[in-house]
Amino acid sequence: MAYKDLQEFIQVLEQAGELKRISTEVDSELEITEITDRVSKAYGPALLFENVKGSNLPVLINAFGSVKRMAISLQVEQLDDLAGEIISFLDIADNMPKSLLDKVKVLPKLAQVSSFMPRLVKSGACQEVIEMQPSLLDLPILKCWPEDAGRFITLPQVYTKDPESGKRNVGMYRLQVYDEKTTGMHWHMHHDGAQNYRKNCKLGQVTEVAVALGGDPAITYAGTAPLPKDIDELIFAGFIRKKPVDLVKCKTINMEVPADAEIVIEGYVDPVERRIEGPFGDHTGYYSLADEYPVFHVKCITRKKNAIYPATIVGKPPQEDCYMALATERIFLPLLQFQLPEIVDMHLPMEGVFHNCVLLSIKKSFPGHARKIMSSLWGMGQMMFAKFIVIVDEDINVQNVSEVMWKVFNNVDPRRDTMIVEGPLDVLDHSAPLPLFGSKMGFDATKKWPDEGHTREWPKDIAMTREIIELVNQKWSEYKID
Repeated sequence: MAYKDLQEFIQVLEQAGELKRISTEVDSELEITEITDRVSKAYGPALLFENVKGSNLPVLINAFGSVKRMAISLQVEQLDDLAGEIISFLDIADNMPKSLLDKVKVLPKLAQVSSFMPRLVKSGACQEVIEMQPSLLDLPILKCWPEDAGRFITLPQVYTKDPESGKRNVGMYRLQVYDEKTTGMHWHMHHDGAQNYRKNCKLGQVTEVAVALGGDPAITYAGTAPLPKDIDELIFAGFIRKKPVDLVKCKTINMEVPADAEIVIEGYVDPVERRIEGPFGDHTGYYSLADEYPVFHVKCITRKKNAIYPATIVGKPPQEDCYMALATERIFLPLLQFQLPEIVDMHLPMEGVFHNCVLLSIKKSFPGHARKIMSSLWGMGQMMFAKFIVIVDEDINVQNVSEVMWKVFNNVDPRRDTMIVEGPLDVLDHSAPLPLFGSKMGFDATKKWPDEGHTREWPKDIAMTREIIELVNQKWSEYKID
């Protein structure tokens, strides 16, 4: 069954021994970050700070901070389980039913998909308390790192609508608190929320925004997922939780939000007003630079009576966001394979912080195949931000970074096997000579064929015979090595 809300998820984590309650008073300015950073680096539990200085609300953090907790949050045994389900639904699209019998066979799956649609309800726990004269300063919002420009809301679901189509978008963009009723709105030009904002600017009207905190963790994750444009994140959340998301109408804006969220902040972004936002200690492990961003004005805050404030910190990996990225890697691999079936596996190593490095194994079938994959990936959605792409043969385990690097260092001729292109980059890439634009490199670490210009004989990998391996396996206990 789907989690009703964040608090039910907390109960499950606690029952699994994955959560630690902390009753000692802590400060939301820096102290919570230092504690959480130590715990995350030690691969420790989720933390519930029950006594936060200056606030009546507890703070939950590091709830997604392990492979196990990430799986618990999405209610699967293994993250790859969701990938298998996605494949089954893609199979419908790839093999559209032609006969009446075929249509009857897929009806149950089509009915299941329709059952994931979000539904509007009359009331929700997120509106048990309604504050029409709200103050953000009442929330235990974190100042994460010493040189941060202030306190930042770090785990929000940011809801906007396309003013032309009315389609909803849910994204996750940090919010720097300027004062009790305004924040920065840190959406990059590539974000769908920013596109909705630009459309409203052209129309000379404000962009209504709702910021939801908490709810079923599947909803929070969906806000980070690299979904194809115009795919509703709440339908995807319904697919994950196998139950539609219940929504309630906001009190002051034309927006719907999850009925069981912990806290909802309603407001608008002005089409003209901009302020300096940042610096902020970011997931790259560096402070992202200050720049001008739109300003979010708060009109109303609603919450549960017993609300819990969910937060995260980012910085040098491993951090909680690394495990959310791992979920994306496993869940969305089938989408890549659907478009590029020669891909065997993919890995986004933590050291690459999501977008800087992609490792791929492929079934190579023609000269230059690796370059074809690189070019295809750089043309796909958020894969355009990949600064380094490494391609290896299908028998290489890309989850083992050491094995991949062994192939790179031994199989790559720098002149022949590297590919450098220019194109869009993530705004957080401080190494690029220009914001948002720079170079990217691909490495073809596959075995080279004569048709690829390799005229020498390619050597064989060292490997023992199967007979000797089996013999040693049978006699292993006799050696008394263990």
